[in-house]
Amino acid sequence: MGVLEKIKAIEEEMARTQKNKATEYHLGLLKAKLARYRAELLEPSSKGGKPGEGFDVQKSGDARVVLIGFPSVGKSTFLSKMTNTVSEAASYEFTTLTAIPGVLEYNGARIQLLDLPGIVEGASQGRGRGRQVVAVAKTADVIIVMLDATKSLEQKRLLEIELDAVGIRLNKRKPDVVFKKKTGGGITINATVKLTKIDEKNIRTILQGYKIHNCDLMIREDITIDEFIDVLLGTRKYIPCLYVYNKVDSVSLEEIDRLAHLEHSVVISCEMGLNLDFLMDMIWEYLNMVKIYTKKRGFHPDLSDPVCLRKGATIEVVCNSIHRSLVPNFKYALVWGKSSRFAPHAQKVSLNHVVQDEDVVCIFTK
Repeated sequence: MGVLEKIKAIEEEMARTQKNKATEYHLGLLKAKLARYRAELLEPSSKGGKPGEGFDVQKSGDARVVLIGFPSVGKSTFLSKMTNTVSEAASYEFTTLTAIPGVLEYNGARIQLLDLPGIVEGASQGRGRGRQVVAVAKTADVIIVMLDATKSLEQKRLLEIELDAVGIRLNKRKPDVVFKKKTGGGITINATVKLTKIDEKNIRTILQGYKIHNCDLMIREDITIDEFIDVLLGTRKYIPCLYVYNKVDSVSLEEIDRLAHLEHSVVISCEMGLNLDFLMDMIWEYLNMVKIYTKKRGFHPDLSDPVCLRKGATIEVVCNSIHRSLVPNFKYALVWGKSSRFAPHAQKVSLNHVVQDEDVVCIFTK
């Protein structure tokens, strides 16, 4: 029996099984097996493939935003409108056959925008270049799910199923669980909160399914069985996502208002250029970036060329983004701005100091 047949058999068994207290352990084991087979299915069978097929796009710029959607929802038009890249657009399906990169400059940052081939139903099982599309999507800092406003409900549901099946968790954070394998000593489970969605028997059943007999577990939040399986697999990606409803010029004002008020949602019309500026503001917000200005000793800060980093970056990250020789020769740094304890005056800081948006940094070396 192949992997696809095994997945289908498990899904059928789960559908037949009634959900109650007596079956929750059996369902937990089935979920664990299903997750393992799906991960196996998405592993590439070889490193083959013709060069230039467009999927191994080198990550560049300060951040990567990936466009995902079904064919003919407007991804190529959006890329062409927002960047200087020409991505073929047409009214028929499967116009884009490769991953097409473009560069978007915003707030001093260079953002790589990737237009991926249209996803088809069954992409999580490898259909329609599903493996390649998913591999690139997992490298994104933000995912834009592009939807046709005239048929958005069904498209959104199917895309969420496909992305969830391959381990991409949209607008979720990693469960606060510390999992550490050991060579002996059995299984140690500690929880700092009351667990209402999973119990110790569930946990041990799932660990047994993965042939894990020695480990330490520290659980700091009330997790579900699915979240615990995600922790064990360790390959899940937690990525911010914007649902962008295109072609709103084809629906009623009431429908536009309804879509605009949905969580994590933006309504646009690529053809008419409607609301694209607001979408860019939202992309920047979801990227969660900070701009840092550098300053040479005795000079004013250079406000024309900021260093754009992810929120939570330290002085060490700032140094590495400027030149790799700075950290080995680092002496100290002076910081002006929100992260300075003595603002508006400078604070002398070390490599582990966390910078904040619009800080000015002057680095001193040995």
